[in-house]
Amino acid sequence: MIFRHVYDVVVDNVFLELGGFVQDADVYVKLEGLNPAGSIKLKTAVALIDSVEATGALRPGTRLIESTSGNLGVALAVICAARKYSLTLVTDPNTSRQAVRMMSSLGAEVVEVTGENSSQGFLQARFDYVRSRIAVEPELVWLNQHANAANVEAHSSRTARAIHDEFGHVDVLFVGAGTTGTLMGCVDYFSRHSPRTRIVGVDSVGSVTFGGPPSTRHIPGLGAARRPDIFVDDGSFEKVLIPETETVAMCHRLTRDYGLLAGGSTGTVLAAVDRISGSLPPRSRVVAISPDLGEKYVDTVYSMAWVADKQLDALFTTSGQ
Repeated sequence: MIFRHVYDVVVDNVFLELGGFVQDADVYVKLEGLNPAGSIKLKTAVALIDSVEATGALRPGTRLIESTSGNLGVALAVICAARKYSLTLVTDPNTSRQAVRMMSSLGAEVVEVTGENSSQGFLQARFDYVRSRIAVEPELVWLNQHANAANVEAHSSRTARAIHDEFGHVDVLFVGAGTTGTLMGCVDYFSRHSPRTRIVGVDSVGSVTFGGPPSTRHIPGLGAARRPDIFVDDGSFEKVLIPETETVAMCHRLTRDYGLLAGGSTGTVLAAVDRISGSLPPRSRVVAISPDLGEKYVDTVYSMAWVADKQLDALFTTSGQ
């Protein structure tokens, strides 16, 4: 298969069956990390840039800017390098060093904000920085994945459709909530094409998206310190919150039992599958979306020194692992 552009190389039909993951259910993981940007965010990034191009806002001298915890920044850098757009990415200390190096290697300007907003953490601090730059640099265009409807459409038309095309009926679909673009896209698609599918939104403890109180989080990907503008809580899906101790333990279980080096968000989503496995009807067909693989997490989630330093090793200590 030959592609014209690197950002067209989206592998949307690869699913890994996790035999024996839960009793009396067939569990499949949709592997989204098998593309040149390494995550599901490649689809988001293409949609965001296409939406801005469609408005005619990209003129000679225009520069793009976006806030990112990692994966979207890498994806945007891939596309902007190929399309010759100038790009500024605003990160924070929780962004993996590997992701930062990848963004820089692809030609993006990378800015790290180090001061947290008192009420809404690094996310709001990143937003504040973007707004301060736009105020003095009118040639900057903010893609804003948290508010851009193209984020939702990308996953309704591509991610959710790919799952439906592969399986036909899915009993339960587990989707992580970061910007909530993937979750909202799946809710939109399945409500129209497979309304009997039970959708479970998964987030991290400490995130405010599902209405919980804010608290410190260490693993980038899922979660937010402010509710994304595109998120609509209409009661059509379930919500599960997973503490980062369970995320870490699940990531290590996946490497041990399946040889799958998964990203932190994948660990969170699969911890939710395990959490509610007792409520799954017999012989359920379960699909969980894996946003990325684990190479960017080897110095954090897969480092026991880091895990111990962040006090995320409780389940290892109690289980004797």
